Amino acid sequence: MSENYIVSARKYRPQTFDTVVGQEHITTTLKNAIRNHHLAHAYLFCGPRGVGKTTCARILARTINCENPTAETEACGVCRTCRSFQDNTSFNIFELDAASNNSVDDIRNLTDQVRFAPQQGRYKIYIIDEVHMLSAAAFNAFLKTLEEPPPYAIFILATTEKHRILPTILSRCQIFDFKRITTQDITAHLQGIIQREGQQAEEAALHVIAQKSEGAMRDALSMLDRISGFTNGVLTYGNTMEHLNLLDADFYFRLTDHMLAQDISATLLALDQVLEKGFEGDVILGGLAEHVRNLLLCKDKRMARLLDVPNDHKPVYFEKANQAPPAFVLSALNVIHEAELAYKSATNKRLHVELCLIRLCYLLQATRSGVDPEEKKKTGELTAPPAPATPQPPATPISPPVQVVPPSPSVPPPAPVIPSPEIHRSATPVAPSGGGRRITKNLLEDIDSDTARVETHKEITPLTPEYVTTLFSSYRQEAQAQDKSILYAQLNMMNPELHLPDEIRIISPTEMTNEYALNNRNDMIDFFSRHAGMMVRVTTEVRQDASGHTEQKTVLSKPELYEALAVKNPYLAALKDGLNLQIDY
Repeated sequence: MSENYIVSARKYRPQTFDTVVGQEHITTTLKNAIRNHHLAHAYLFCGPRGVGKTTCARILARTINCENPTAETEACGVCRTCRSFQDNTSFNIFELDAASNNSVDDIRNLTDQVRFAPQQGRYKIYIIDEVHMLSAAAFNAFLKTLEEPPPYAIFILATTEKHRILPTILSRCQIFDFKRITTQDITAHLQGIIQREGQQAEEAALHVIAQKSEGAMRDALSMLDRISGFTNGVLTYGNTMEHLNLLDADFYFRLTDHMLAQDISATLLALDQVLEKGFEGDVILGGLAEHVRNLLLCKDKRMARLLDVPNDHKPVYFEKANQAPPAFVLSALNVIHEAELAYKSATNKRLHVELCLIRLCYLLQATRSGVDPEEKKKTGELTAPPAPATPQPPATPISPPVQVVPPSPSVPPPAPVIPSPEIHRSATPVAPSGGGRRITKNLLEDIDSDTARVETHKEITPLTPEYVTTLFSSYRQEAQAQDKSILYAQLNMMNPELHLPDEIRIISPTEMTNEYALNNRNDMIDFFSRHAGMMVRVTTEVRQDASGHTEQKTVLSKPELYEALAVKNPYLAALKDGLNLQIDY
């Protein structure tokens, strides 16, 4: 019984144009060409793998030679030509694999066969698969025959890489671009095969297979055969995900709940369970990115049609999307994307994924400042303004200093806290009762300095041209104190300008000086933002008259330099003459 087994990709290969899945724009055009007797002498079928290129080529070859085509322009399947094609004994249809027959001699043998008329039927059809594998010499040998073949010869070329075919070949063919088959079409086709085979399958399982195939029907049928053997003909969503080594959507839903609850322990434990099952970190990050993207799509009904998930999962996605704020979803996508890009170069892969999940756990609190007041009321957050991080210094110094936190309207005033001198000298404020929120923010800044940092301990100083000049002078002095002589010299040639309330433009006289400004731009942003107490943007510009030095210094040659030194110090010439020295320039 096993000797007669045929894989589904061969057993259910379409035999007519109507049974081809997802390529209606191709099959309709070919049927009209046959019906109207407008057949070209050369066709080029190009597209991804497993979408029906070779299948359509065989159906076209069979239909144009059929003796009694149907009214729908399909092969009858009972005439002598159709039976010889089904039995693979037809002398009018030749298939050539260009991947293994790509030399000039192979093409010469083909062109020699073209000279002979068909024994039966009207046309001789030559199907050349993977035609992009032909060598340049073979293409040139094939060119003349392809351009002017006998009236009974038709060439059908198939390839997955159209860009590798010579333009002279492309100009002599009618080109048909096959598209990837949609997930819905593949799912419906697999459902029909399951019914004919007498098996059982959940729609969610077939949907996962269709998604994993990436638009290739042959890959979908191969996966269906494997999973059917693994599950003994009963396909469920769970065993399909297990066999394809994919993570269940329930895992990502649980992970999202832990992140919204800011539960780091539960998040890392869930990750550990998945890693113990053998899943790699990049698989987890990729699936999480797809999951968060689906949550983003559910935020707008107009984008809901882009949601490519099983139907029974859609209500859960809409429910979870309503729980996650838009700012959290967008920021999470950015964090996951950066983690995916850096995963390959990470030394400790597990730690890299754990850090990404920890950032996501703190992300909701970091983005909470962007939520409107009504949303804050819903979440039960206090609407009173936060206490200042650093108290204003008293008019008369007090030793030791006392920090008094102003009470919140809805919270009883706490007792004054008298810190030690060491605590007072630090920049960390003393949190009031219930002040775990501020501690969490400080932890978040240590984890990721790029995540929505709000500095409340610094007083904002309005930027003025004079203040910007003073800051730039301080930055220049720091470069001198750090023995950065070259940078200090370049900074002396730059001038700062205030253009917008938060933009400082560094003007350089030359391109080389501008390069130094660009290389130290991030350092300048940190310096200006730290001293101004606000986020400052730094831009650069090259302007010829930017430098305050209007005089152009002449570069002296070595003899001219000696003469100048001798004029300035006459003893130098006397020393040279007294010792009878000869200067080698």
